[in-house]
Amino acid sequence: MNPRTHESVSVGDALPDREVRVRRADLVRYAGASGDFNPIHWNDRAATEAGLPGVIAHGMLTMALTGSVLTDWAGDPGAIVEFTTRFLRPVVVPDDDGGAAVTLSGKVREKHDDDTVRVNVVATSAGATVGRASAVIRLAGRTPRP
Repeated sequence: MNPRTHESVSVGDALPDREVRVRRADLVRYAGASGDFNPIHWNDRAATEAGLPGVIAHGMLTMALTGSVLTDWAGDPGAIVEFTTRFLRPVVVPDDDGGAAVTLSGKVREKHDDDTVRVNVVATSAGATVGRASAVIRLAGRTPRP
């Protein structure tokens, strides 16, 4: 994969939308990888007793999906300089084969002289915005990387 160049990007450019299916099996794998075995991420009874509409995806899983959209777009897994995420609603993951669809959409909001850009990403699921992220991405350009 060739890294995206600073010169090839303009403010207002849209990143390709990405839809990701999150299924209960993904939650189990993520729990094992992260060590977060909170039952609200795998047990309907525990989730509803906690006041949730059902089992929900880990917020950090949604954040990781967002990060992968950014690094894939940049063409460099080390391109993220700064990354903030705000979780607005849970991603409810039904116990079926389809799981929950999470759509990630991004747009270049700022272009800086140091070969970085600021990109905002919105995550939606079931017709609602579930998260927003903002990242500074260093793209290939004139400035040597530290």
